[in-house]
Amino acid sequence: MLAIVIPFYKLTFFEETLQSLSNQTDKRFKVYIGDDFSPENATDLLSKYNGRFDFVYHRFKTNLGSISLTQQWERCIALAANEEWIMILGDDDYLSDTVVEQFYFNMPEFLSKTNLVRFASRTIVQEENYKASICENPVWETATDSFYRKFKRISRSSLSEYVFYKTAYKKYGFHNYPLAWNSDDRAWLDFSENKPIYSINESLVCVRLSNFNITGKSDNFELKNKSSVAFYHFLIQYKLSQYTRYESIKIIRQYYFELKKVKRLDSKDWIFIIKHYGKNLNIQAIKDFIKRN
Repeated sequence: MLAIVIPFYKLTFFEETLQSLSNQTDKRFKVYIGDDFSPENATDLLSKYNGRFDFVYHRFKTNLGSISLTQQWERCIALAANEEWIMILGDDDYLSDTVVEQFYFNMPEFLSKTNLVRFASRTIVQEENYKASICENPVWETATDSFYRKFKRISRSSLSEYVFYKTAYKKYGFHNYPLAWNSDDRAWLDFSENKPIYSINESLVCVRLSNFNITGKSDNFELKNKSSVAFYHFLIQYKLSQYTRYESIKIIRQYYFELKKVKRLDSKDWIFIIKHYGKNLNIQAIKDFIKRN
């Protein structure tokens, strides 16, 4: 069975999330709502949905998301029972009516072949009242290729449109990057265990971008930059061999640019960069890079 886990904090768009769950054409799912000690009361709104779909609501006694968003995700997942597949749905995101139906319809195609299933997605830019075009994905794709398409801004990816196998999650967990920025990208690389991602393009997850959420805010760039540095360091150290030389160079350069935003490079930084550059470029190219920078 499918568990849909909602780390709840704000009411602003929450009813649209709940309504989308109520509208599901297949009710073979259970919702687990973990209230992160929110100052807003969700119980009156939730009472409207009693009997419309199966859900459990739990209010935590402390706020954790402000300290570690990934730990808030994890304690919400811990509310789930014996479901084998997990979706973490943002409290401001919503599903098209057939997401659950398509998940089960496609299950014979992906079961035992993947740890990750994703849906087509659409970004909703709230302040501009704008709906981006639908982002579809290759039916089968490696996690490294998927990230590189996002890296090149050919596609998009976030937490809500993925369903992951609980066994893989228990093995790796979510890496605790600042603001959980890049934590989902890291998770898909870890959880996949080198199996391809299976994509369902017939149903849609709408992901909201607004001044209320981390992605839409503009006052947290420093923490986002620190997170990006840590993530790209991991990517270079452990995943670079899965990319072409051209792709590897692009990733290394991005790491260099992100690093310059947060600190003055020291000898350790240069050794790391040049070491990995050296595997993909000739000596003259390395000298030119050092001279330019």
